[in-house]
Amino acid sequence: MMQPIHIEHTSAPKPRPKASDIGFGKYFTDHMFILDYDDGKGWHDARIQPYQPITLDPAAKVFHYGQAIFEGLKAYRTEAGNLVLFRPEMNIKRLNRSNDRMSIPVIDEELVLEALHQLVLIDQTWIPHEPGTSLYIRPFVIATEDMLGVSPSKQYKFMIIMSPVGAYYDEGVKPISIYVESEFVRAVAGGVGHVKTAGNYAAGLKAQEGATLQGCAQVLWLDGVHRKYVEEVGSMNVFFHLGDKIVTPALTGGLLPGITRDSVIHLLRYWGLKVEERLFSIDELVQVQKDGNLKEMFGTGTAAVISPVGSLVWKGETLTIGDGSIGELAAHLYETITGIQTGRIEDPFGWRVVLK
Repeated sequence: MMQPIHIEHTSAPKPRPKASDIGFGKYFTDHMFILDYDDGKGWHDARIQPYQPITLDPAAKVFHYGQAIFEGLKAYRTEAGNLVLFRPEMNIKRLNRSNDRMSIPVIDEELVLEALHQLVLIDQTWIPHEPGTSLYIRPFVIATEDMLGVSPSKQYKFMIIMSPVGAYYDEGVKPISIYVESEFVRAVAGGVGHVKTAGNYAAGLKAQEGATLQGCAQVLWLDGVHRKYVEEVGSMNVFFHLGDKIVTPALTGGLLPGITRDSVIHLLRYWGLKVEERLFSIDELVQVQKDGNLKEMFGTGTAAVISPVGSLVWKGETLTIGDGSIGELAAHLYETITGIQTGRIEDPFGWRVVLK
């Protein structure tokens, strides 16, 4: 039997920011969800309470050994006024895969889904109405046991916080420039590259700084063993449109199995297009670009949905993708997925979960 969720409503609602000011992750809603874990007791005390700081002991293991995982998904307001989530069960399953890899006890998936539903409904007035906007949802787990020693924590907190976010592209979908990283590596098979643990993202900051100095928006990671197989673009999965097929790196254990990635593959095959999930080297990528066979390249992720790539910087050379503008396929995917999310178009896969 699923444990009940205790609800405490705020007595001091916060002012809502203007849609033009919200950006990404700057403002947070009135409430948050918390679930505690103690060894021998399990996950307990499920509650929704006013958004507030938390207090941790300086010896809490999250600070010293990085036992922390997170997820990211969104709630949308459809044109008909419904509130919907997009494939939340996929995020919850991935949350538990991350938990398991980081030696964190798994959480009842039914309870997580119910917490998402109730929290979004309580703070539904925070979901913006403007086109392209949404409510970003951040579930996360941290190790809270106050003991120094490299071993799994015996105490944890699972929390969900939410933030209204603006349109990712202020002036429409724009191609970005990507820097191919050849010095640093993100992950290797057998490591933690396939889960959303906090340290993965901290480890990528140095490379991102280098990309920025090169005038690029994101990093294209190569595999950590051979240093030649394409893996991810920053925090996004990546796709290449080559001739009559679309290629995306295989899930070999070093990259994240994205929900948007999975959705794109489903859509492409639904449309009758050929999709290959395989090893794809930077040498092959450069060659198909030079041969004129690289029609499009784009990243996929929760924040941007589809992020077209206009150029690559590799070994000091700038390689233009197609004509440097957004490709027809990337544009169609963006319009389709955002259309399903916001109810503008039919959802043949049952991906929309209507809350209200």
